Amino acid sequence: MTETLLLPFQFPFMQNAYLIALIVAVPTALLSCFLVLKGWALMGDAVSHAVLPGIVLAYILGLPLILGAFAAAMLTAGATGYLTENSRIKQDAVMGVVFSGMFGLGIVLYTAITSDVHLDHILFGNMLGVGAGDLWTALAIGAVVSAGLLAWWRDLMLHAFDPAQARVSGLFVGALHYGLLTALSLTIVATLSATGLILAVGLLISPGAIAFLLVRSFGRMLAVAVAVNVASMLAGVHLSFYLDSAPAPTIILILTAAFIAAFVRRTRLIRRAQAHPG
Repeated sequence: MTETLLLPFQFPFMQNAYLIALIVAVPTALLSCFLVLKGWALMGDAVSHAVLPGIVLAYILGLPLILGAFAAAMLTAGATGYLTENSRIKQDAVMGVVFSGMFGLGIVLYTAITSDVHLDHILFGNMLGVGAGDLWTALAIGAVVSAGLLAWWRDLMLHAFDPAQARVSGLFVGALHYGLLTALSLTIVATLSATGLILAVGLLISPGAIAFLLVRSFGRMLAVAVAVNVASMLAGVHLSFYLDSAPAPTIILILTAAFIAAFVRRTRLIRRAQAHPG
């Protein structure tokens, strides 16, 4: 039994998959807490889809793919903010228009060129094929994003709860706003080789949502989100080896199951409190 459980660790490609899972788990979990509190879940979805044209253009120009992805992510985030502030359209509608347009542009560009880059790896990730370059890139980005979020988490928390109060308190609301968008864009770039564009949104929402259901204080929410994400990602990679499935969707399924369990637990606690108010 022990030999069977330890079998995946004998393969180099599985070792890299475990490493990229650990690296990506921390920044995505931390960021998900702020996105959940701020109501930016759709923003994560929008940006993760909208990086596709940047990736294709970077491939055409012979530039690093992550550079194109980051530029497209920042363009999407900036365009969404500008259109929201200068039109009567609500933010969710603006995000839907921008990300669907960018994603459509990416598909058109991809089909118009001859490329040896498989679209499935871009959309769904390829954790079993990550190399040393992917690991170092994700580690550098993840470390910067995690350090920034932890250093300014109190300011970002106030900005997420009440931007008006944050402005009155003397905080640079604009810097916090675009700093969070930059962290989101960088994190999506870091997860590009691991979970791909489509499944990245699961890592940017589920950990924070699960932690929100389990704890009451924001500090504990950050810790729980990281713990849940790390455990889910490692379990997903390990389980995918025996199921002969792709690691990324297996991870998302585990996170979904964890969210359902947290929701059921929270519902039972509320009903118990209502039944016994004393």
